[in-house]
Amino acid sequence: MGKAKGKQKKKNEAKTVNVKSEVKTACDILRRDDGTSSANDYMEQLSWLLFLKMFEGIEKQQEEIALLMGEKYDPVIEPKFHWSNWTTKDWIGKPRESLKEFVDEGEDVDNILKVLGKQDNALIYFIDNILFPYLRGLRGSVEKERIAQLFAEIPGNKVRSPYNLMDVIDRITKIDPENYEDTHILSQFYEELLLNMGNEAGWTGEFYTPRPVVRFIVRAVDPDIDDKILDPFLGSGGFLIESYKHILEKLGGAPTKKQSEKLQNSTFFGIEKKPLPYLMGTMNLILHGLSRPNTIRTNTLEEDVHNVPEESKYSVILTNPPFGGEENKSVQNNFPYPIQATEALALQYIMRKLADDGKVGMVLPEGQILFGGGKFMEIRKELLEKFNVTAIVSLPQGVFTSMGAGVKTCLLFFQKDGSKTKEIWFYELGGKFTKKKTIKDKHFEDALKKIKDREISDNSWVVPVEEIIENNYDLTPKNPNKKEEFQFIDPRELLNEIEVIDYEIGKLIKSIKEVL
Repeated sequence: MGKAKGKQKKKNEAKTVNVKSEVKTACDILRRDDGTSSANDYMEQLSWLLFLKMFEGIEKQQEEIALLMGEKYDPVIEPKFHWSNWTTKDWIGKPRESLKEFVDEGEDVDNILKVLGKQDNALIYFIDNILFPYLRGLRGSVEKERIAQLFAEIPGNKVRSPYNLMDVIDRITKIDPENYEDTHILSQFYEELLLNMGNEAGWTGEFYTPRPVVRFIVRAVDPDIDDKILDPFLGSGGFLIESYKHILEKLGGAPTKKQSEKLQNSTFFGIEKKPLPYLMGTMNLILHGLSRPNTIRTNTLEEDVHNVPEESKYSVILTNPPFGGEENKSVQNNFPYPIQATEALALQYIMRKLADDGKVGMVLPEGQILFGGGKFMEIRKELLEKFNVTAIVSLPQGVFTSMGAGVKTCLLFFQKDGSKTKEIWFYELGGKFTKKKTIKDKHFEDALKKIKDREISDNSWVVPVEEIIENNYDLTPKNPNKKEEFQFIDPRELLNEIEVIDYEIGKLIKSIKEVL
């Protein structure tokens, strides 16, 4: 028995290494190509290639289910454009025969190849002039239009060498989308790639929230299958992925067919402004089992939220909105309190998109949005009067450092249950975190235990709303139990704090100018 388990373990480890090795090699090939030398470029190319490979597996699964039900399956992507068809053509040795299947009747393939000059580029011609236009033109169903939108946002193939492209395709082809082990390993490794790529590109903090933070928020809010869940600032899709896992766990890991259809079609919704995070976030959702994600690519803050109809609201909103940014006057006018700061606009958006009895868990910077005057204070006043703010969890400054963002943050939880805020439970998470020492799930165990019963301790306390109102609606977490102790500070930490203070001063000056 022991030997059998040992062999299986080695087999699983070998499988993990194989999948990771193939994808890592594909990344290395893309890195050395002249057209995809940057992290942004190679992750974009890897993502759309992986999407087409994995989507064919999804189509096969859907077709098998339809056959079992005695129904006919209408493929989303025409079979001749399936990964297993066009990637297996001999584009170098037989470019004419490979291309002929995909051109319209009457088109002169020989003339196309003559114009190309170098016939080695037949594969690149096919992708640029046939495959992408086909995918961008898909219509007739929600799934087709989602794919059309996804590929409309991708500039196209950037790989210049057809040999590099074929090598990458060969690596990806070895992954089996119908094999749970392969897809599970790939989903985990893709998350690693997102984090590593973001560090390499220097902008991960924009769209990748540390997963322990995401999981804590999800567990604290506790969404279920009857919820309509939105992340209006999708990023890499972490909040929707962890919500999906959380609900599956509550269902015992085995949802019924009806429950599965509900989870796939009408539970999860995401919006993302930027093309690259939108592509990677959608890809990440698919890899984690949400094969038909309701994601759209647009600027969330461009929606006018003065009068939001009930059918456009959500019962759960989980997100890490952009902060530190600014929006122009036309966008600001979509909100009751026009203001430049993106975090202030995002909070107003969430407040107005939340359905009755709905719940919110979100990340906010510990800056002007918590203590500032003017419109910042008006937003907080409305939040306390029209919603029930249940908890604010203060995070140490280094939590987002590994993601390239050193700003101190907190987690805000509130509900729309028909009551005003009476008191707020605060919690201060301890610890020091750096790029090397990152936050883990274990660091949230105490907070998760205490938040359920609003337990009071040395690191958690309750503040009545009257006290908050008297203090100009200041929501900054200030632990009354914390003893002021003199301690030596590492110069690097001090510099980091100075950067944060400088950032807040800059925002304060902009706000004052705006008022003036």
